[in-house]
Amino acid sequence: MTGLRSARTAAALALLLALAACAQRSGAGAAPEPTGSMAPIAALPTEAGVLVLQVAATGGFVTPPMLAARLPLISVYTDGRVITEGPVPAIYPGPAWPNVQVRQVHPADVQEMADRALAAGVGGTADLGTPPIADATSTRFTLVTAEGRHVREVYALREAAGFPGPGGEWDSGLTADQEAARAALSDLLDALTAVPGIGGDVPYQPAAVAAIVSPWIDLDEELSSPQLPWPGPALPGEPTGRPPDVSCVTATGAQAQSLRDAARSASSLTPWVTADGARWSVTFRPLLPHESDCADLTG
Repeated sequence: MTGLRSARTAAALALLLALAACAQRSGAGAAPEPTGSMAPIAALPTEAGVLVLQVAATGGFVTPPMLAARLPLISVYTDGRVITEGPVPAIYPGPAWPNVQVRQVHPADVQEMADRALAAGVGGTADLGTPPIADATSTRFTLVTAEGRHVREVYALREAAGFPGPGGEWDSGLTADQEAARAALSDLLDALTAVPGIGGDVPYQPAAVAAIVSPWIDLDEELSSPQLPWPGPALPGEPTGRPPDVSCVTATGAQAQSLRDAARSASSLTPWVTADGARWSVTFRPLLPHESDCADLTG
């Protein structure tokens, strides 16, 4: 978090210089002393291991199973755990089990990330505008403090930069104030994803696993993986309602371990076969520490 600490030091220096300049212009002998905090300070939740800060992509032109199983970009907890999705092999079909990583950061880093989120406007109401881009994702920032939950959602945060206008010029379709508010959130995302851990990233071991299920459809037999027996709870599970043929089940304990082991040897195009001979397409989603069942993904 050297970058965040440097930014706060620079902000403090800038404030002191500005105050000194004001004093000189008014003829005062010294700059007035600050009467308040230089930057917003987030009062973190006191419970151990609860979610403090999360950034997630929402919407976009993707399938319903992908929407339900999408992992947040970053999740930060009061105990210093930071959970992200690691690199994914550039192959098709891709692996069935997502590469979820966890790293440990210092408690001071958690506080500083939360403070940075407040300063970037996660708890604010600045107009973020709507760029003229279709089917882009939105970026949702969630900050949980002792006072409550703050949520800011910005459409096409990355895509809007340099979007071509009607005349071919590069135009985001946003005002200067809107671009500035978006830039603060974009800088926040960059800073959060660059936080180093203590000892590096390790694979995340979830206590529970959700499976997003839909009937198997043969799209390309040449690319399909060999079918595997389903080792988890009874399929198809509970309907998600989007669309009606997409359902979800949750596994915990030894059954969750069986799903992890089986998914690590499968691909995203593996047909999963139940005891009755039915074949299913399954997208695996490790549940995060603050999630407990399918309702947290599809509700």
